Amino acid sequence: MKFILEFLRQKVPKQGREMPVYFRRALVSCEWLMAVYLLVSFFLIEVFAHKWTIMPLFLCAGLVACVLNVDRMRVRMNLVLYALTTLVWCGWYINAFGWGIGGQHVLVPLLVLAFFDIYEPPLLKLAYFLLLVLVRMALFYYALRHPATFEVTQTANIVFQMFNSFTYFVILAVLCISFSSSMQDTERQLRIDNQELHKEAGTDPLTRLPNRRAMIDELDLYRRSSPDESFCVAIADIDFFKHVNDTYGHNCGDYTLRALADLFRENAGLKYRVCRWGGEEFCFFFPGMNLDEAGREMLDLNVAVGHMPLSFEGNDFSITITIGVEENDFKSPMESILERADQKLYMGKNSGRNQVVI
Repeated sequence: MKFILEFLRQKVPKQGREMPVYFRRALVSCEWLMAVYLLVSFFLIEVFAHKWTIMPLFLCAGLVACVLNVDRMRVRMNLVLYALTTLVWCGWYINAFGWGIGGQHVLVPLLVLAFFDIYEPPLLKLAYFLLLVLVRMALFYYALRHPATFEVTQTANIVFQMFNSFTYFVILAVLCISFSSSMQDTERQLRIDNQELHKEAGTDPLTRLPNRRAMIDELDLYRRSSPDESFCVAIADIDFFKHVNDTYGHNCGDYTLRALADLFRENAGLKYRVCRWGGEEFCFFFPGMNLDEAGREMLDLNVAVGHMPLSFEGNDFSITITIGVEENDFKSPMESILERADQKLYMGKNSGRNQVVI
């Protein structure tokens, strides 16, 4: 019952002149298929029932007119015309040949179309469903009470049944393909958009490095998935960064952060992950490394930073960084490990800067 209540509470957008692409494609496909079905029925009736009637041609022409004017009509009008054509055909066909030939099957796609029309409120869709059920029951009752107008041979009966069943399944398949493809495309795009949003939420807009939140998530995931694996973290801070901003301006400070981020990315490879921790601080994660291995990597990186040429608006300068490195002790919470790395960083700051404290 819950899903029925949720269906009834659905909100419906205001009807627009433009038909949704997926619905337009499905409706036009059904109209073309139904028009072909009516045209073929005209010849089948002539060949197998030996009767000449213009009803299939008349309805076929109506459907072709619907298709050719689909861009000028609103969703409801085009759907109503298609539904009326189908209902008239079912009524005429059952009156002519009886219930057993299967002409009533083409009513089912009308129900599918109605329920995928986003502009119709749920109660109207249910009313439409009940109307189709009543029409089908009325046609069945009529067929029981009245003999068919045309008598056909057993061969004709089989041909008509097979043709009607084939048409019904083809139309239904086209509807399923149209609507399922649309839903899959929508869900696929939604997933891509969500992934992009998640990526943006975890990315520092200035340096395009992962941000603090993304790094913490990665550390927590690694610790949960590999609880027995060693790892190290390091926190680095630019020495005298305020002097860079005060001397050359904040734009130069931004340039420096971006240049430093590029250097970190170039040297990272598969050895470490790096994020902008905040301000002029960066955090490094060394999966599978012990303290000595991570320390050597940071010593090399510290030298590379000191030799990195920087030039902004004709001003050449250089920077240094101070780094604190800490190893996983397999018992402390992640916050404590990061805090110890931060404490080592400030030990290096207080003892002269431009060094790595292991």
